[in-house]
Amino acid sequence: MSEPAEKPVLLVTGGSRGIGCAVAVLAAQRGWRVAVNYAHDKQAAEQTVATIGEAGSEAFAVRADVASEADILAMFAAVDERWGRLDGLVNNAGVVDRSARVDEMSLERLERMFRINVTGAFLCAREAVKRMSTRHGGKGGAIVNLSSAAATLGAPGQYVDYAAAKGAIDTMTIGLAREVATEGIRVNAVRPGIIDTDIHASGGEPDRVAKMRDAVPMKREGSALEVAHAILYLLSEEASYSTGAILDATGGR
Repeated sequence: MSEPAEKPVLLVTGGSRGIGCAVAVLAAQRGWRVAVNYAHDKQAAEQTVATIGEAGSEAFAVRADVASEADILAMFAAVDERWGRLDGLVNNAGVVDRSARVDEMSLERLERMFRINVTGAFLCAREAVKRMSTRHGGKGGAIVNLSSAAATLGAPGQYVDYAAAKGAIDTMTIGLAREVATEGIRVNAVRPGIIDTDIHASGGEPDRVAKMRDAVPMKREGSALEVAHAILYLLSEEASYSTGAILDATGGR
């Protein structure tokens, strides 16, 4: 009798809360082993891991600030040591900031925004490709990047810097997808719209979801789980002929 196949391994950055947490739990329910990355909230990450364990799958929490290359390298090394393989990456970690016009933005704000949301995503993708690409001896895999509807709307008067960072993620998704298309790796993105998570509070607007509801054609916010379903589709073999795609989860906005 043949040995059962090892479960695939997924790394979710920013996996301790919001969309990242929903992705981690849903992925575990669908047969993935999950590395749950967090930057600061160890308790939330460990709760996500506990939830996954209760569902009968394997997970562990790994601390890394994606603004730090050293942290990113240590995070991937921890996954290597734990499971010795990587089959998927969800580039979810990201930040917003308080609403501001461009002429009010400091250099420090801009550097933080792009270092976490763009450079961090590039470095994580780089490390994932090194492990998954057939060019490097890997067996292939899938990367899903988290963009935002802001990338197409511009977020004027709120956070043009965040919108620009997510526009960079869209471009990176398309370029990297074509770069590794013959190496067994698919690269896609999901663009969430107004989603009910605490990222709005972290940007100083805890009531933003309620204020924006009427701007959404479906007249409601989305849930983290709805975005997670889109991400898991793109990770799955059901999307085996999709690469370089950007899927909107915006309620029509």
